[in-house]
Amino acid sequence: MRLLRRILFGLVVIVLAAAATSYILPRHVIVEREMVMNAPPEVIFQHVNSLRAFSEWSPWGGHDPNMVVNYSGPETGVGNVMEWVSDHPNVGNGRQEITALVENESVRTSLAFDGMGAAQAWWTLTPEGDATRVTWGLDADMGNSPIGRWMGLMMDGFVGADYERGLDQLRQTVEG
Repeated sequence: MRLLRRILFGLVVIVLAAAATSYILPRHVIVEREMVMNAPPEVIFQHVNSLRAFSEWSPWGGHDPNMVVNYSGPETGVGNVMEWVSDHPNVGNGRQEITALVENESVRTSLAFDGMGAAQAWWTLTPEGDATRVTWGLDADMGNSPIGRWMGLMMDGFVGADYERGLDQLRQTVEG
């Protein structure tokens, strides 16, 4: 019985230490990837300034061929909205809206994932000679939950590979 109490006490201490430690972890997590593409910014901008065009090279579209996507607002630019519903665990349900842009330079969006909170995403286009450096970023608010904060440590691993795949698909689209 004494051994059982010690084990239980040890587990409680570990759980409390993990919860307390979580509050020194960052609340906001930034994931960013970039790739140089052999296309001018004005060509690439057409593919990031429209969420319908984004769907054509998005790394998540291939995960669930049964995903339902609806578009609303203007065809391009601020107010362009994409909402999706998917049973696939890597896709889920959500909403993305273009919130700001600088023509041929950058696009910012807000993201809302069912059950996972909000995030901000962006694409920046930086000319490099005849090519363009495309940066795709995400700023996710992990909230005050200890579990969310610990999950934030894994966000780069969860999202980074998808961003790399998406940028490669965008590169193939604009260079093809």
